[in-house]
Amino acid sequence: MHTISFREDILPLKDKLFRLALRITFDRAEAEDIVQDTLIRVWNKRDEWQQMASIEAYCLTIARNLAIDRSQKMESQNLELTPETQEMPDAKMPDQLMEQNEQLSIIHRLINELPEKQRSILQLRDIEGKNYKEIAVILGLTEEQVKVNLFRARQRIRLKYNEINDYGL
Repeated sequence: MHTISFREDILPLKDKLFRLALRITFDRAEAEDIVQDTLIRVWNKRDEWQQMASIEAYCLTIARNLAIDRSQKMESQNLELTPETQEMPDAKMPDQLMEQNEQLSIIHRLINELPEKQRSILQLRDIEGKNYKEIAVILGLTEEQVKVNLFRARQRIRLKYNEINDYGL
């Protein structure tokens, strides 16, 4: 049986925790605080690590719950596109860059308009690369609920994006 080490097993999760917290709170400083609070809470439960089925799922669940609590308090709903949140190749022409920025802006806005559960599932699946089972454990849902919510989130984004793209709505 593998002995869980804070330095080797938990600390490397800080980037995933940060991205999850940032996706929910839309505030870099708040996300950093959430990661720190998560790591402190996990450290305080170090006696229970060996009994946990997945230390990663435990960490992500704590970070998600803290982020939801804080974002509800802050009532922040907007994520600005900054150089940190997008990567652009240098070889594109200015008009292509402008079009790409506009498309990313629309997609970010549509993702931000999703219900929190769908937003979290989309983040964990499409950005973090988690499988359905891992997402179900992290969010306390069934795999079927994860699949249904992910399908609905993607479908809604696709539909709204096409409406905006085709009709300028």
